[in-house]
Amino acid sequence: MPVTPHKAMVLAAGLGVRMRPLTNTMPKPLVSVAGQPLLDHVLDKLAGAGVTEAVVNVHYLPDQIIDHVKTRSRPRVIISDERDEVLGTGGAVVKALPLLGDAPFFHVNADTMWIDGVRSNLARLAEAFDPARMDILLLMAPTTSSIGYSGRGDYAMLPDGALRARREHQVVPFVYAGAAIMSPATFAGAPAGQFSLTKMFDRANEQERLFGLRLDGVWMHVGTPDAVQAAEEAFLESVA
Repeated sequence: MPVTPHKAMVLAAGLGVRMRPLTNTMPKPLVSVAGQPLLDHVLDKLAGAGVTEAVVNVHYLPDQIIDHVKTRSRPRVIISDERDEVLGTGGAVVKALPLLGDAPFFHVNADTMWIDGVRSNLARLAEAFDPARMDILLLMAPTTSSIGYSGRGDYAMLPDGALRARREHQVVPFVYAGAAIMSPATFAGAPAGQFSLTKMFDRANEQERLFGLRLDGVWMHVGTPDAVQAAEEAFLESVA
């Protein structure tokens, strides 16, 4: 049976080093693309997918994000305050687990941005997530059609969606687009304190419970100030 996550974790605690000087005075999730902060693009997509509560973690310039979301009701935002600690992408989820509950939840990077195709990619993720086979389902963007990305990719994908991590010196066709569905049970036995979410990806991969769904639309890697303009042009063209 497909799942319908009503909760989400949004990672918004990063320092945004590569986005300087824009992030000298504001956190990266509040950098504007096409007239709207990156964080709002993400929260709007989550609301459209039926999410009612989003846990947003904060560390760098946290008060700006807290003030920005405090009046938001769709989804309602709960702050996971990490201003006094650095937890990494994995430790952030472990800290937030009591707020996320026992059901599978959306997990989205606050600085990711994509243009949906015919249907919502978050809705497609929910339909494709099978807890009997999967611990984590990642939204995967084809490297060749992504905007602002020039890396070697993250994973190869088998016909059934199973993912295989890129080996050193290998080039693979898919990059993680910064959105996923995860089961809370994935984090059983997770290390305490700071660690990267890739540790959970690797563990699920070893157990053959890491899957991917090809993004329908266009993914934009908004990693630097130069990439903001390219993302704006693609976004405005899509809504013209």
